Amino acid sequence: MYKIECDTHTHTFYSRHAYSTIEENVRAAKEAGMTLLGSTDHFSDMLFGDYKEVKNYQYLFCTNMWPRNWQGVTLLRGCEADIVDMDGHLFGHDIEVLKSTIGDTYDPPQNLQKMVFDRCDYVIASVHAKRHTIGESIARNTQMYINALENPKVFFIGHIGRAGVPFELDEVLLRAKELHKPIEINEHSFSFEGHHKELCRKIAERCAELGVSICINTDAHISIEIGHMDKAVNMLESIDFPQELIVNRSREAFLKGLKDSGVFTDVSVVG
Repeated sequence: MYKIECDTHTHTFYSRHAYSTIEENVRAAKEAGMTLLGSTDHFSDMLFGDYKEVKNYQYLFCTNMWPRNWQGVTLLRGCEADIVDMDGHLFGHDIEVLKSTIGDTYDPPQNLQKMVFDRCDYVIASVHAKRHTIGESIARNTQMYINALENPKVFFIGHIGRAGVPFELDEVLLRAKELHKPIEINEHSFSFEGHHKELCRKIAERCAELGVSICINTDAHISIEIGHMDKAVNMLESIDFPQELIVNRSREAFLKGLKDSGVFTDVSVVG
């Protein structure tokens, strides 16, 4: 049985369709035996009707108030940002913020994505709405994912096995390896009907063959899910996936992965 000590794709009630507070998630992580929790709420136009209103993002701006060690669990601050176009841009890249949350004018104007990403230890890049990919070639989809991976704040692509966007697997995996970034195997993908489970298995098998690291996460939207990755772990055990390629097998391994990728180099701040 693999030992997985970190859950690094989780959501709080801020994500609107999730149901727990950050404290409830931390306590659940401790109960599940996690030594590290990454809280990665959605950064996307799916949350608010007026998604350009800066006041809607105060939750993400203020995560510096969270302790780095809470209930004996290392707590990392992140977000899950939507991939919004075929160039691999992430949500907020083109949103100009003219005034602060209290109405003071910015001179010069600020960029919303930078305002959020500057407060994140790492970012997950995911496709949710895939309308921009409809009719596009596999080659363009592949480059979209690669471009997103090359963003210096992105550590991995979220649930790539169930996004429903066809791509050239080896090209994305090999670029991830060059960047020292893992590929996510997402527990929620095993709960959907369709070919998602088979695709996740194929991705994991190819990662093992190419020596590409993976990150197993719950994508928890309620605290009771945190740390419970049984379906994904069972699949990995069935193919004898090398444990040394699982970047979140331990707190130390995950922090080293962040540092080696250049995404979050000052890991000493977490103690």
